Amino acid sequence: MTVRGKFFLDKSDPGSWRALNKLSRRVASAAQEAGISRAVVELLNVRVSQLNGCAYCLELHTRYAVDAGVGPQKLSVLPVWRETALFSELERAALAIGEATTSLPEETTRVRELTDAREHLDDAQYSALQWAAVTINAFNRISILSRHPIRPRRAPDERTEDPATEVPTTEVPTTEVPATGSPPPEAPATGSPTAGAPAPSTAGGRA
Repeated sequence: MTVRGKFFLDKSDPGSWRALNKLSRRVASAAQEAGISRAVVELLNVRVSQLNGCAYCLELHTRYAVDAGVGPQKLSVLPVWRETALFSELERAALAIGEATTSLPEETTRVRELTDAREHLDDAQYSALQWAAVTINAFNRISILSRHPIRPRRAPDERTEDPATEVPTTEVPTTEVPATGSPPPEAPATGSPTAGAPAPSTAGGRA
């Protein structure tokens, strides 16, 4: 059996990767235009990444959620959000849509979940959140299949004064709007921007 090196799906077809980045940007714009905050989109991104078991996207979008103003209490109970009163109606609708889009339960359950969520949304919001869920699912799968690694990070109180002892935490340069996906740990071979690097005052993520 021949052992081959790492295979990053995003690098194997730069054209398709760029197309997914373009979709991510459009989805971010649609969410913003619909009045959906980046914090709400990032809650959806984190929840979908939890369901899919995407470690890279989960670590990334948890940080994005914090940057967007989501508190540690909400993040800590996100897997059991239905059992708490911490989430707004908009957030609950977004999470329900994210879960239904990801798990695709049988039709009766799926229709009920989406119908209940839609009661708290206008059509633009309902559409934007479904597209957000579809997009982060795509980025999750790319990262899972590519086995994108997570770089170790030190907590602020664990940092030393000696830069030589610091764990590298270099981010990938990117011009991507943080929308609903996640970029890989290394830039694509073509040098095209990766998806989801943080940009102030926008909605969304990278896979």
